[in-house]
Order: sequence, then structure tokens, then C-alpha cells
Amino acid sequence: MKLAALADTEPRVFWLDDKSAPEAEPALLGPTVADLAVVGGGYTGLWTALRAKERHPELDVVLLEADTCGSAASGRNGGFCDASLTHGFANGLARWPDEIAQLEQLGAANLRAIGATIARYGIDCDWQRSGELTVATAPHHLDELADEAAERDGVTLLDQDAARAEVNSPTYLGALSEPDRMALVEPARLAWGLRRACLDLGVRIHEHSRADRLHGGTLSTSTGSVRAERIALATNAFPSLLRRLRRYTVPVYDLVLVTEPLSAAQLRDVGWRHRQGVGDASNLFHYYRLTRDDRILWGGYTPLYHFGSRIDPQFELRQRIHTMLAKHFFTTFPQLEGLHFTHRWGGVIDTSTRFCAFFGTAHAGKVGYALGYTGLGVGATRFGADVMLDLLYGEDTERTRLRMVRERPMAFPPEPVRSAAIHLTRWSMARADANAGRRNLWLRTLDRLGLGFDF
Repeated sequence: MKLAALADTEPRVFWLDDKSAPEAEPALLGPTVADLAVVGGGYTGLWTALRAKERHPELDVVLLEADTCGSAASGRNGGFCDASLTHGFANGLARWPDEIAQLEQLGAANLRAIGATIARYGIDCDWQRSGELTVATAPHHLDELADEAAERDGVTLLDQDAARAEVNSPTYLGALSEPDRMALVEPARLAWGLRRACLDLGVRIHEHSRADRLHGGTLSTSTGSVRAERIALATNAFPSLLRRLRRYTVPVYDLVLVTEPLSAAQLRDVGWRHRQGVGDASNLFHYYRLTRDDRILWGGYTPLYHFGSRIDPQFELRQRIHTMLAKHFFTTFPQLEGLHFTHRWGGVIDTSTRFCAFFGTAHAGKVGYALGYTGLGVGATRFGADVMLDLLYGEDTERTRLRMVRERPMAFPPEPVRSAAIHLTRWSMARADANAGRRNLWLRTLDRLGLGFDF
């Protein structure tokens, strides 16, 4: 079934469908040397290159990107820049209760630093500290949000009327308002702005230059090589050049829709005066936001894993899933019936069993890595870049002393157990959403082990 609202939808990424997209930098040709080589031109790689030049201006930095900078997850996400470094307060509290206050402070400082960087380099990416609403759409969500509000400062629990006064949906029963924790950003333009800042500081960027081999201190592509004193791996969802790391993340596809611009009357019907990012409190949740030109971006709900951790562009467009998302949209906003979607797409992210990034080094400390951001990489990648640089250059910092940084998650099991476990987990999460949040034996076992699957 194809909804009329999807009839003329373009299979393109809204953020990348932008005339301001930069021309690609030339591919690497022949051998070169550098002090620091960065593999990957998404947020993790761009922040690493930029922070390296800001912290150590004398370094000669080379960045290799297989496609173009920001073309993968960094240019196609929802643009939610969260202060959390731990995939939310509850996850951080459960895993590192002795560090959660420090992690929250570091996350808030990291968010401020991102805003300062955007201002300093004049990056036009519609940065807005608009905050976030987590909305209750089932009665059991109200208790969960109340428990979280009781444990945290700077959040407000809203009743049904107050929640609907912020964003008008008949599905809302209440909400948790976090005005300072979240910023919204145009993700591709942020990536392009970081890329421009790196180039201006002297970083050598080579796009269409896939690093396919790491041997000692040398990275090889099909057309050249880089010999570097230190190497930062920032490939996230894509297979790591360190094969042993491939057991610690799985690639997950997330699908997204964007509407045509809302009219003034439609905006009045929805409210949304404070333009917050919104997510619902379900296990399988939707996230949504307004764009600069008053469209609604609507995504989430169904994380898709493919057997063998396959990554393929064909997985980015799924008519059945996009149709389901559109139906959910009009359930949330029935007053917008008749609105059309203009763009539909998907993208792949990496998830780890602890739901947030992990870090480390290899090759006698000369190779660093940060991966596993599980959907919250827009903000946390800057922190991850600084952690990698701390580790690569042997700096003892507040960051490197964290248990969260020193510990590694449990690996995912091999196939076919991996696929079976992931699909059982997703099925169980959907069952919990349909049964007042009651978690079955499988989910309770994962909770006891500190494991899971999320996005």
C-alpha cells in the first residue's frame, strides 16, 4: 500500500539535497607521509582532524574518506545534538553510577564547545539550543518519566495539557522537558563546515580514497598510501581496519521521511513554538523535529539489521517501512492530513552492546579508535575525538581516567546467533511496548548482563 502522502516522494537525503554541497577534494595519488592520518570523513574523523590541529597546530594531518565527507550517517541523521555521552541519563546511571555526575558535566561542556566551534568558524548549519521533549504516549511512560525527573536536575515533568501546549498531538499523555540538553543542527552542513575548518587549518583531505589496508604505520588505498606516526580510525558502522573490533558493533539501518513545508495555519495547529526536538518514550521510538523552512523530519521506530552485518545501499529504501512511518506520522498529527512527504531515505549507524561509544588503541598505542555511538554521535563524536587524541598522544586527562573510557563492551556473538539474538531482542522490545512496558525473560536477562540492542 502506498499512501497518497508518499506519491511524489523523492528517494534522496533531504540534508544532502543542498546546492551548497562542496566540490570533492581530489583522491589520494601516490605515497605520502603525515604525523597523523585519520580514516573516515564523518563527524568522528572530522572532529579528530580539527581537534588535532587546534590542540597541536604543528601536526601534519591527512584525512582519507571513501566517499565524500558527511555522505554517510553524519549527513543523513536527524540533527539531534544531545549532550549525553552515554546514550541518555538512565543508561549512564545503570552502567557508571559513580561517574554519572561527571559524565553529565563533561557532556554539557562538550555541547557548549560544539556551539562555540560553530560560531568561531562561522558554520551555517542552523544551530539551535532548542531543547528536547520526551513524550509519553502510553500510561506506563508517565511513571518512567516521573522516575527520571526525580533523579535529575534541569528537567521538568509536564502533564498532558502542558505537553500538548508545547506540541499539539492527541497521542500525548505528558512529557519530560529538557530545555538545555539538546541542540538541533543541519547535519550535512555541520559536516561540511567542519570539513572547511579542517582545510583552512591545513588538514589534507582526500575524498574518494578508501583505506583498504593497515599494515604497521601505513594505510593503503587503491591509488596511494599514507605512512603516519599515528592513525585514528573513525569508520564507525563500516568494517574496521582492525578486524578484532568488528565483533563489538553491528550496523543498523534507520529510515526517515521529511514533509513539505508547513503553512502558517498548519504550524498554528501543531504549535511547536519552541521548536524542540521530540522523541517518544517507547522502546521502539520515533524522533522528529522542524527544519529551518518548517518541514517536519520524522524517523526511527524500526531499526533494521541484516544477516552477516551486511551494508548495502539497497537497504536505505524500504517502501513498507516508509509507508508505516507515514501512517504513524498521521496518527501523531491527524490535523496535518493532506500534507505530503518530499524526501525518504535511510542510513546506517553502528550500535554496541552498551549503547554508547567505546575507545582504545592498538599497534603499541600508535592506532586509536572510537566507535559504537548508537545514534547519538552528532554530539558525542567531538568527545570521542578528544579521547582518541588523548590516548594517541599519551595525555593523562579527566577523560582517560573515566571507567566509561577504559572499559570495553561485550562483543556481539557470531552468526547465526547474532542475527537471531538481535531479532529476538527487537521483537521483545515491541512486545514490551504493547504490554505496558513489561519486559519478558529475554529482556530481563539482557538487563542483568548489561547487554542489549538499540539505536
